[in-house]
Amino acid sequence: MKNYSLLFLVVLLCNCKGKTEVKSSRVNALPYYSDASFTPHWLEGKTTDLKSFHKIPEFTLTNQDGQQITQKTFENKIYVTDFFFTSCPGICPKMTENMSVLQDAFKDDDQVLLLSHSVTPVKDSVSILKHYAEGKGVITNKWHLVTGDRKQIYDLGRQAYFVEEDLGNKKTDDDFLHTENFVLIDKNKHIRGIYNGLNKTAVQQLIADIKTLEIEDK
Repeated sequence: MKNYSLLFLVVLLCNCKGKTEVKSSRVNALPYYSDASFTPHWLEGKTTDLKSFHKIPEFTLTNQDGQQITQKTFENKIYVTDFFFTSCPGICPKMTENMSVLQDAFKDDDQVLLLSHSVTPVKDSVSILKHYAEGKGVITNKWHLVTGDRKQIYDLGRQAYFVEEDLGNKKTDDDFLHTENFVLIDKNKHIRGIYNGLNKTAVQQLIADIKTLEIEDK
């Protein structure tokens, strides 16, 4: 068993709730996360504990090209996900810019995909997402901008990816979902990191962590 005590302290300092402030890869394995507190769990990749550990559930959404997007799309892939809307005047443009940084970093790596959920799916139709994607240089089949059932998208954000930071404040279906967080998902649908999508240093750390995951999977 590896000595994870030091690694635990490092990750608390560097990777909790998107407050990453270093650029180089700091560990040779990433922790697992199972709830909104983002308490790191250090588990061996083949441990039986992972069989019952939190995973991203099945979903069915539609991307900017009108293609059905499901967990099958991300089978045996690492992916980064976020939540945005095309008419957002605030944090979303910067988030999209930083997702583009990720796209550029892994554009020739077919093991890494990006997934952006619209939190205003009624307004963000396929055609609007397509127009937005073309304007932002989104690469087809690398970065999926998705729309679909609002409840499904919000449940994914709050109950599967845990992207909101309002711990203890119960949200209703009417409450708007708005967050700057990027979430890293491994090939087995487990959450392996959360990052501030507005922070350039955090995005560089995310790039390093994706590379760590790729080595881990070999």
